[in-house]
Amino acid sequence: LAKATELVSRPGRKKQGLLSLFANHCSFVTGQRLRRAYQIGELYSNLYSERTRWTLVGNIWRRFQNKQAPVGRLVAALAGVFMWENEKIEDEEITRCGLELRSLDSMKRRNSLPVEEAGEVEAGWESVVEKKEFKVWKRPIPDSHLYEYRVLASYNDVTPRQFFNVQLDTEYRKTWDALVIKLEVVDRDANTGSEVVHWATHFPYPMYSRDYVYVRRYDVDWENNLMILVSRAVAHPRAPETQQFVRVHSYQSKMVIRPHKSFDENGFDYLLTYSDDPQTVFPRYCVSWMVSSGMPDFLDKLHTAALKAKNLEVGIHDYTSRLKPKDAGRQPSPERLAGENAPGPIYA
Repeated sequence: LAKATELVSRPGRKKQGLLSLFANHCSFVTGQRLRRAYQIGELYSNLYSERTRWTLVGNIWRRFQNKQAPVGRLVAALAGVFMWENEKIEDEEITRCGLELRSLDSMKRRNSLPVEEAGEVEAGWESVVEKKEFKVWKRPIPDSHLYEYRVLASYNDVTPRQFFNVQLDTEYRKTWDALVIKLEVVDRDANTGSEVVHWATHFPYPMYSRDYVYVRRYDVDWENNLMILVSRAVAHPRAPETQQFVRVHSYQSKMVIRPHKSFDENGFDYLLTYSDDPQTVFPRYCVSWMVSSGMPDFLDKLHTAALKAKNLEVGIHDYTSRLKPKDAGRQPSPERLAGENAPGPIYA
C-alpha cells in the first residue's frame, strides 16, 4: 500500500497505469464478494423452502430493527421485507373492536331503544338499508368524500362458530363468492396470529377489478363471550401492485359476533364496521349507492354459505379450535398455504 501511494504521487503514465490497475483490482475483489454472496444465497435456496427463507430474513431484520429502529425501517423498506412489528394488529385494536358492540348496548339501555335504533342515534349514522335480518347505516368520513358503513345483523338459524369460520375460510369463499378473482394468505405472524391476505375482486362494469392487501387478526374473547375479526390495508412485498388490478390502499373492517347463548348453539348478533376507498372517479353518492345495493346481496350470500356449512353440504376449517382460554393471546391459524396441509380439523 505504501509503495502504491508513493507511485500514485508521481506524475506521468505510470500514475495512470497504476490507477487503472488499482481500479481493476477493486472491481475483481468486489466481483468475488458478490459471487460468494450469490453462492451462499443459492445454497440456502436449496436447503430451505421459500416460506422458511422469508421467515429467516424477517427475523434477522426484526432483530436489527430492535437495535436500530429508524435505520432498520429504512433498510427493510429498501430490501422489500415486511416488518410485522410495525404492521401487526395489536391487542388494543382487538379490545376496542369488542367495546363497540358493548357501547351500542349501553346506548340502548340509556335511551330505552332497540339496538337497531341506537345505531342511528350515535354520532350521525344514517340508515340506508333495513331488512328483517340486518340493518345498514352510513356516515361521512371527516375530510373525505367517502362513507363509513355499519351493519348490525341477527341470525337464529346458524351457530356463531359456523358463521365465524365461513368469514375466515379463504378457500371456501372462492366457491360461494363469484366476484372473487384471487384470495390467498401470503404471510403470517406466529406471535399474534395476524395474517396478510391478498384479495382481488370484480367491480361493477365498467370499472376495473380491484385488489386489496390487508392484515387480519381474529380472536375469541371467552370472558365476554365475543368473537372478533379486525382487518386493515397494508403493503407487502409478496403482493406488489400490478397493472392487472387497481390497488385499494385505504381499507378497514371490524366485526364482532356475540352469541345469544353459546358459540355452538343457533343464534347470534354481529356488528360490522367497514370503510374503503375504491379509487373511483364517481361522485360520493354513486359510490354510496353501489355499496348500499351490493352489501345486502353479499350478506345474503354469506348467510347462505354459513347454512350450507351447517347442513354438512361443505367442509370448512374450524379456526376457533385452538383458541383456548389459556392461550387466547396466540392464534395459530389452520389457514391453508400453498404446498402445506392445514393443521386444523375440518368443521361443518
